[in-house]
Amino acid sequence: METNNDFENYNRAKKKVEKIKGFYSHLTSYIVVMAVLIFINLKYSPEYLWFFWTLLGWGTGLFFHAMNVFNFAPFLNTDWENRKIKQFMDEENKNNKFE
Repeated sequence: METNNDFENYNRAKKKVEKIKGFYSHLTSYIVVMAVLIFINLKYSPEYLWFFWTLLGWGTGLFFHAMNVFNFAPFLNTDWENRKIKQFMDEENKNNKFE
C-alpha cells in the first residue's frame, strides 16, 4: 500500500513540476516576443503605440495561467477538480444502482 501512495505522490509532484515548467516557458516566450514587438513598434511607427494592446491581451492570459499554476484561483485548483471528479463519479454510481 505504501508504494502505491508513493507512486501517486510522485505522479502528482511530476504534474505540478510540468505545469510550472510550462508556465515559465510561456513567460519566457512572452518576454521575448514582447521585446521584439516593442522594438518594431518604436522603430517603424512610434507615433502610435500599438504594442500595448498585445502586452495587455497576452499579459492577461499569462496572469490567468500563473493563477492556475500557483493555485491562486479557488475554482481552478486541483482540490476543486478532485471534488468535482468525485461528485460526478458518485452521481454516476448512484444512477447505476437504480438501473
